[in-house]
Amino acid sequence: MDGNGRWALKRHLPRNTGHKEGIKAMMRIADACHKLSVPYVSFYAFSTENKNRPSGEVKGLVSLMEDNFSRLSSELEANNIRLNVIGDITYFGSKVQKIIETGVEKTRYLTGGVFNIALNYGGRDELCRAAELYKNSDGNAKLSDFLYTAGQPDPDILIRTGGEKRLSNFMLYQLAYTELFFSDTYWPDFSEAELNDIVDEYYKRERRFGK
Repeated sequence: MDGNGRWALKRHLPRNTGHKEGIKAMMRIADACHKLSVPYVSFYAFSTENKNRPSGEVKGLVSLMEDNFSRLSSELEANNIRLNVIGDITYFGSKVQKIIETGVEKTRYLTGGVFNIALNYGGRDELCRAAELYKNSDGNAKLSDFLYTAGQPDPDILIRTGGEKRLSNFMLYQLAYTELFFSDTYWPDFSEAELNDIVDEYYKRERRFGK
C-alpha cells in the first residue's frame, strides 16, 4: 500500500495524515474484494524496515494501529471474515499486542474469507523463522507449513501502488508464480474501479506456471 506519505506531502499535510487515509483505503478495497468473492486478501501495513523511519512517523503508525484495530476486527467479524496477522508482533508494546490478539481470537473460527494484515513483517525474516521451525520438525512437513500463511493458497495477484516496481521483502516464497501489477496511483486514491480493471486484466493473462 505505497504512496501514503507522498499523497499527504502533495497536499501539504503531515505524512501520518496520509497513513490515516491509507487505512480508509484499505477498508474500502477489502470491501471491494469481498464483493468480488475473493477468499484471501493480504495488506502490507508495517514492514520490518518501516521501523527505521523517523521516530515520529513510526509512533504515528503504531498509534493508528492502536486506534483502528478493534474497529477493523469488528467489521471483519460482522462479515464472517477471519483476521490473520502475519509478522512478529512482539515488537509492539503490550497494549497493542493485546488489541491484536483480541481481534485475532474473536474472528478465529469465521469461515467467509481470510484477511491477512502484515505487521512488523518481512519476507526474509519469515523464511528464516520457517526454516528454523522446519529444522526442528519431525521431517514429515513442508517448509510452507511454517510460513505465516500456512494452509492458504499462494496469491494469484500482487498489486503495488505508488509507482514502485519491486517486491520490497513481501511474501518472497509465496509470490513465486503470482501475477504482478504496478499502479502509479498513491494508495489513498486507489479505487474499486482500478481494482476491477486489474482483475479483468488478470483474467486475460495465461498462467503457465513454468510448464
